[in-house]
Amino acid sequence: MSLVLDPAAQDLLFREARTANTFTDEPVTEEQVQAIYDLVKYGPTAFNQTPLRITLVRSAEARERLVQHMAEGNRAKTAAAPLVAILSADNEFHEELPALFPAFPQAKDVFFAERPAREGSATLNAALQAAYFIVGIRAAGLAAGPMTGFDHEGLRKEFLDDDHTPLMVVNIGRPGPDAWYPRSPRLAYEDVITTV
Repeated sequence: MSLVLDPAAQDLLFREARTANTFTDEPVTEEQVQAIYDLVKYGPTAFNQTPLRITLVRSAEARERLVQHMAEGNRAKTAAAPLVAILSADNEFHEELPALFPAFPQAKDVFFAERPAREGSATLNAALQAAYFIVGIRAAGLAAGPMTGFDHEGLRKEFLDDDHTPLMVVNIGRPGPDAWYPRSPRLAYEDVITTV
């Protein structure tokens, strides 16, 4: 059975897509970011919770502050990317649940009254949304360079607050020269799928 999605779109989103390590200097506009969000906001999450928060790093001053928290191997590419996004999980996401999940507005208090339950759910569902965001960047014809190599606590203190957990930093733009490393292997179907 073949997929319904056009093969060119499959390539764009998955088969040919890789983490970009260099970018051109072409700017990423606010309109592009808005279009990406307007698409990926429909990706499914548990209870329709929306814990992902996106901090766009555009100013030179903010970029300098961010680069100081990146791992050594991620500094130069973060400094040079046209746009950088800090993706974090909002651990107080439950406050929005009565509006976002009207079928069961009590979910806010029944399942998420305690902070540890919120943190676990926020991390899982924001990670799902982060994956949608990366695919959305690709759908916009841009490249993404997601990274988890940074000082998480330092970045949180610099850009977020105690209610937000940093997940990843994503460089965004048009791929530059030698943007791609060779594709790494993937596990085969039979190594991943078990039928019981």
